[in-house]
This record gives sequence, structure tokens and C-alpha cells, in this order.
Amino acid sequence: MKSFLLVFVALVVASDALTSSFVPRSQSLSSVPTSTSSLSMKVFDWKRRQADESAINDLDNFEFTEYNLRPAPGSKHRRKRKGRGIAAGQGATCGFGMRGQKARSGRSVRPGFEGGQQPLYRRLPKFVGKPLGPGHKRKIYNIIKLDELNDVAPGSTCNFESLFESKVVTKSKYDIHKIVTGKNEFTAKDITVQAHAFTKSAREAIEGAGGKCEILKPSTGAVIEG
Repeated sequence: MKSFLLVFVALVVASDALTSSFVPRSQSLSSVPTSTSSLSMKVFDWKRRQADESAINDLDNFEFTEYNLRPAPGSKHRRKRKGRGIAAGQGATCGFGMRGQKARSGRSVRPGFEGGQQPLYRRLPKFVGKPLGPGHKRKIYNIIKLDELNDVAPGSTCNFESLFESKVVTKSKYDIHKIVTGKNEFTAKDITVQAHAFTKSAREAIEGAGGKCEILKPSTGAVIEG
């Protein structure tokens, strides 16, 4: 009977101790002091926090020059050294994984390849016009400048053959010729120029000086437009 009473008294004392040590959650939180700091920077801005930027922030007395320009603290990182051991962070596989197509040396896939799906250069429609790919040719002219016609006599007709005979121009590997504006001033008056094409400014200069422009047919060389 005595032992039973001793056990009962011990249990009562233990329960009293537990109830006295229990503190409600709301009361325990109210005892924790709250922060009064106005600091709102993120964790990774610690270098910016420690940097002294008081001179830069003084806009009235500070002037940016090429000597005091510098990157923001923490914005520049050291070059990552790959393949220098696992302690460096990018050793062994150098960030390419254990195996696979993209882990092999050399180019993994050809440019434009999208894993088998229809690539972008095939999804887009072809543009209407004259492409310059295989099977298409660009029309290339032999260029004749206006200042090369300055020695032509007024009232005469000139073309590539007449200019070549007078040694004003050299021989050309192209059979069609185009008149363009030159660097020097055009001084010829009242001449007729025959060519396969004219630029707008060259035609205006010839016709402004009292001359005439005649378009030649590329195949036969006959005048098709006067």
C-alpha cells in the first residue's frame, strides 16, 4: 500500500511540473523581439552591402569618368575552371554529365537540328521573289561611270564598244553594261548613251545635260527603248 501511494504522489508531482513548463504558442511568440531594421536586400547582395558607395551616390559632387567606372560589387565572377578535379566543382565530366550524345567531343548536332521535329527553316514558308540559292543567278553588270563619258563629243552616240576603242574603259568579262554615277562631275553635253541599264541618278544627269538614254536588249544588243 505504501509503494502504491509513493507511485501516485510521484505521478502527481510530474504532471504538475509538465503543466507548469507548458507555454502557449501565442505567448512564446510574443516574447520574441521583432526586427526594426529597414534592410530589404537579398541574401546574395552581401558584397554590395559591404561596399562603400557613398561617393557614387553623391550626385552633386561626383562625376563619372573612364577612370572611376567599375562594375557593381558582386557582378563579376571568376572564370570557371573545368576539368581540374572534383574539388573545383566542374571536374571529371566538366558539367556535361556521365554520357549521352551531348557529352561527346565535337559538335553534338548539326546547326538547325531540333531533335527530329520539323525545324524552323522548314516550317516557315518560302518568300516570293528571286532567291539567290542553287539554280538561281544574280544579274551582274559591268559598271560604267558617268565621268568616263566626259570626253565624248557633243551630239555623238557612245556605248561600251566605242568607249573601249577610245581606251576610256578596259575589257570586261560581263556582256551587259550599266551606267552609274561616278565620283567626279559629269560634264558631257548632248550625247546619246547606249547601255543595258541606267541608275536613276545617272539617267537624270544625262537627260539634264541634254542627252538621251537608250536601253539595249541583252541578247541582240538592239535598242529597245529610247
